[in-house]
This record gives sequence, structure tokens and C-alpha cells, in this order.
Amino acid sequence: MIYLDHAATTPLDPRVRDAMLPFLHESWGNASSIYQHGQQARHAIDTARETIAAELHCDPREIIFTSSGTESDNLALRGVLRAGGATAGHLITTTIEHPAVLRTAQDLEKDGLAATYLPVDEHGLVTAEQVTAAIRPDTKLVSIMLANNEVGTIEPIREIGKMIEKRRERGEPAPLLHTDAVQGAGSIDLNVKHLKVDLLSLSAHKCYGPKGIGCLFVRQGVQLRPMQTGGGHEHRQRAGTENVAGIVGFATALQLANKSCAIETARQTELRDYFIQQLQKEISNATLHGHPTDRLPNNVCISFAGIEAESLLLRLDFAGICASSGSACSSGSLEPSHVLLAMGIDTETAHSAIRFTLGKDTTKDELSTVVTETKKIIDNLRHLTS
Repeated sequence: MIYLDHAATTPLDPRVRDAMLPFLHESWGNASSIYQHGQQARHAIDTARETIAAELHCDPREIIFTSSGTESDNLALRGVLRAGGATAGHLITTTIEHPAVLRTAQDLEKDGLAATYLPVDEHGLVTAEQVTAAIRPDTKLVSIMLANNEVGTIEPIREIGKMIEKRRERGEPAPLLHTDAVQGAGSIDLNVKHLKVDLLSLSAHKCYGPKGIGCLFVRQGVQLRPMQTGGGHEHRQRAGTENVAGIVGFATALQLANKSCAIETARQTELRDYFIQQLQKEISNATLHGHPTDRLPNNVCISFAGIEAESLLLRLDFAGICASSGSACSSGSLEPSHVLLAMGIDTETAHSAIRFTLGKDTTKDELSTVVTETKKIIDNLRHLTS
């Protein structure tokens, strides 16, 4: 099998699995228990929190563990916009956000939230100037993803953060800044001080960690209303018994991803560019989507004119190649990608878009095989419809 869907999920790194095993078989106590068995679990969580905080350059008390990137996004939006007890204020986001942000914003609108959905250009980019122009006196939060999960475009979060920081210094209305950084782990600098964000969402399974564990960075001083009530877990911000093994695995995975980030980013960028070049050389009417350079090093979102993505994906699967037609959270939907449509791409082209995402084990030989198989399948499909 050739796996090219790392944006959907990554395989568990064996080193991460090994770090998790003791907390599945031996030290499996409840971290809220005062006896030694429970305190072993508490120590593991505290150590993992310190590890993740070090990787994000923040205080360990600013890390809240969740079940996923989706929960982290929900907690960021609902927590900030309901901090006063009821949904109030104004939110700024974009038209290409992950459903975890878009659908949460739409749900909050039903409760009285005012929301502005900024358009993007043909590459999927939004600008700090657009955000500036959209800020109102009652704007409480700006939520813009660090990198798009479908087309790979990297957004100017630092520039937006600097703009908001200057407004705050001048005493002007200055909303909080949240970024969904789920796709950025292991590829983009996640230093929250450098990014100048107030909240940041992550998920372990996007960086070779386990599924079912995520986190939300919340800068000290930010008022957040919990989404669920119960015990006093996670600084009283997220009730529920902690997933100790998952948390340990998350910390290990993020540390390993950041350690190899520079080398792996350069390697994947070279492979990505080779792959794009070969696809467009061998297959006619192949159109790349997303920013040509300011994009994730592993992302290749490309349309093949006259081809239905679903037909191509099924045939690639039969050939032992795994890819996708967009966000894994929208798989099974017959609707074209909301991201591509927001970028001004027509419906027919959007229906023909395939997303290949490389990983740390992807090789040049594998990509050459994928080019050959993809060309063969497309030639056959086009012949059938001609």
C-alpha cells in the first residue's frame, strides 16, 4: 500500500506506542486518585503537559487537554464567546475553515452571535488588512486556521497577531486570536509567542500520535467558559477523566515531530514539488490548487479535467494507493469542497479535485509509481467518456 492521506491521519509512530504502553498495562490508575497508582498517572500527565508547553513556548498551565482538534476548536469558540454567560459579541473567521470552526460559528449565530466570514483569494489566502477592516467594537474573537487542511495554503497568522497586538497597545478594540493549527504540527513553527495567538488548537493523530487526544493552548488571562460540567479536571476547564496514555503519546509525538521538523520539511517539500511537476508533465489538464509556495510541504491538491474524483479514488484504491478528495471529516459527501468553491473554483473542477498528502515514510519511488498509476487510470476514464 502507498499511503498518501496523511492530512486525514498519520500512522502511530512505534516510539509513541512504546511511550504509551506502560499507561495501558501497568500505570493505568485514575490521575485524580491520591494513592500511589493514581499519582503515577498524575505525574505522567504533568510531565506531558510540560513537554507540550515547552514545544509551544508557553506555560504548562496554559495547556488544556481535550479529545480532539474538533473539541479544541469548539472550546475556543464557545468558551470565549460565551464567557459572559450567554453568547454575545462578534466573531471574525474565513470561508475556508474546518467544519469544526464553521459549523460551530453557524450554531452560535442561532444563539445571537454576529459573525463575519472573510473571503479568500484564488490561492486560499486571507490578509491582515481584511481582518483589520472587519474588526468592530464588539469583536471578541478572530479564528483563522494556520494552514488549510484541503489545499495546504499557510495563512499569515503572525501578521494578523501583530496587527491585533498593535491595536491593543494603542487602546483600540482588540479581539482575541485563535488559530486551528492541527495541520501545522511537524511542519510549521508552533511557538505561540512568535505566532502571537491567544488560543491554538492541536490534535495528536496528525503528527504520528494516537487518535482521541488533542489540546488547546489558552493564554493566561483569557476568560473561557467550559463546555461541559463535572469534576475539576484540566484547571476546571474541561471535565472528564484524563486519557493518560493518549496524553503521554501526544507529548511524545509532538516532541518527535518538532525535532525532525526542519529536515523533514525540506525533504517533503522537494518530494512534493517533484510530484507536482511529474503529475502535470504526464497528465494533461492537471490544475494545482492552493498557494504555489506558501503551502504545507506535504500537500498536493490537484484537479484533473473531465474526471470525477470518486471514480479516480476508487481505482487508486484498487491499485493500492490511498488518497482523498478533501477533508476526511466530509468524506462521503457528494457536495464539492467548500474550500475550493470559496477560492472561486467552478463546481465541475472542484468535483475533480484529489488531495495527496505525503508523510515521513513517503519515497520518491512511491510517488513515481503513483504518477504512473494515476496517468493510466485517467487515460482510461477519459477514453470511456470521450
